Amino acid sequence: MSTTSETAAIDLSDPRDLAEVPAVEVIATLAVHLMTAAAVQLGLGEPDEHGHAPEKDLDEARKLITALAGLVTAAAPEIGSQHALPLRDGLRTLQLAFREASAVQDTPGQGPGEKLTGPVN
Repeated sequence: MSTTSETAAIDLSDPRDLAEVPAVEVIATLAVHLMTAAAVQLGLGEPDEHGHAPEKDLDEARKLITALAGLVTAAAPEIGSQHALPLRDGLRTLQLAFREASAVQDTPGQGPGEKLTGPVN
């Protein structure tokens, strides 16, 4: 897999360029975008210029984490463990961060993406 800077440089808007990109790179790029968006929705982004932490939107974070779980679960057999393992680690980290950010805990197996990944602890 390429480095993060190479992955971030993929332009997914031009189909001609996209045709030359290996599927594993497209999947990794999409996963990174989902992870980043979920982290921001969990309030893990950079503080603003006044030092205030970003606002949390756990409903949006749940949707993004569940989408990421679906992508990672479906793609893992196709992309191989060397590419899937870091994506699974990132997914698990977000699932745990969601649990920590939630005032009301989901029952085991009911957290975001856990129907696809199994309970996270």
